[in-house]
Amino acid sequence: MGIIGWIVLGLVAGAIAKLILPGKQGGGWIVTLILGIVGALLGGFLGSVLFNAPLEDFFSIQTWLLAIGGSIIVLLIYGLLTRGSRGKTRA
Repeated sequence: MGIIGWIVLGLVAGAIAKLILPGKQGGGWIVTLILGIVGALLGGFLGSVLFNAPLEDFFSIQTWLLAIGGSIIVLLIYGLLTRGSRGKTRA
């Protein structure tokens, strides 16, 4: 899969992950794209290490499930890291 495929997969996986985990995570589409790409890579890595299930093809359901699962994990971690940083003002 080429770089454009990873970007598209990451954007869609990140958007689906935000739909599954609605909340007050900051960031717009750029952050969603970055989290989605990182999540797709994480999902592919974890899938190949834990389940011996590498990312196959762009239109493979296995690829999409691993990418979305990885994006959910990354989104949860991102939400935990940025939870205390919003709403605080310094005098």
